[in-house]
Amino acid sequence: MSNGLFGSAFGASAAPAPRSQGSAPADSGALGDVIKDVTTASFSQDVVVASRTQPVLVDFWAPWCGPCKQLTPILERAVAAAGGRVKLAKMNIDEHPSIAGQLGVRSIPAVFAFVNGQPVDGFMGALPESEVTAFIERLTGGAAGGDPIAAAMEDAQALLTEGNLQEAAQLLAAVLQEDPAHVGALAGMAECYLALGDGERAEAILERVPAEKQSDPALAAIRTKLKLHTEIAGIGDPAALQRRLEADPADHQARFDLALIAQATGKRDEAAGQLLEIVKRDRTWNEDGARRKLLEFFDVWGPTEPATKDARRRLSTLLFS
Repeated sequence: MSNGLFGSAFGASAAPAPRSQGSAPADSGALGDVIKDVTTASFSQDVVVASRTQPVLVDFWAPWCGPCKQLTPILERAVAAAGGRVKLAKMNIDEHPSIAGQLGVRSIPAVFAFVNGQPVDGFMGALPESEVTAFIERLTGGAAGGDPIAAAMEDAQALLTEGNLQEAAQLLAAVLQEDPAHVGALAGMAECYLALGDGERAEAILERVPAEKQSDPALAAIRTKLKLHTEIAGIGDPAALQRRLEADPADHQARFDLALIAQATGKRDEAAGQLLEIVKRDRTWNEDGARRKLLEFFDVWGPTEPATKDARRRLSTLLFS
């Protein structure tokens, strides 16, 4: 199970002094085709087309981003060590913002894995080198490793996905005994409360996150879930919305509200389908609101969820075809 964009980083490790993002990696003669800087113009060839023969990691970064400077040399070493099984494409979002915007990149560093022309997985934040290597191994079919805390967090996330809140909470509590400020574990505990319908307790758990970690990407998904929980509270009668939509298929607000209801009731494919239909019919509706809401759903569902993978592929086709 991957840390996700798409997911959460499980802490930081000391990193060597980073190379400049724009500079060539070590032994650039041998790695020039494996690690390269890409632009909006070259994205289609260097990422979409190239990923049809081998996985391509896209690193969205900016010169002002400190964690990006940590992650870049880690990515370069891990990709080089993979021996050609994966490529790395580095994209400066200050110079080339459009692709990152279309894919819903909200914070950096953000890494997307493209396979067969489509984004299939990813992560946010400056992960330790061991986790980056494990991510690449999973992507290319190799064996993955991991430390006990990361393993416990993966197991807890799996239990949450299965709806086993009690065992998930026990694992998360064990992590918090070792590290009371573990952002991923606090986010997981908040998710347990939200799954029980207790939004207030979920928010109270998030208040325990230290001030210096409030911007941690691990909090993004649960905050989005809390936002959706609030939005869905006063939507209205789904039958009435369905009648509106049948009377006027261009009633995008009715379709949008039905997508929210479908998400609230666990019908992820239906929720994604409604939003994708709006994007297909009118990308500009509500200031691109359907695509932006779909990206929020991706944050909530996680990168390995089949509904995320399927909807992201369909969205990518709409955006890039």
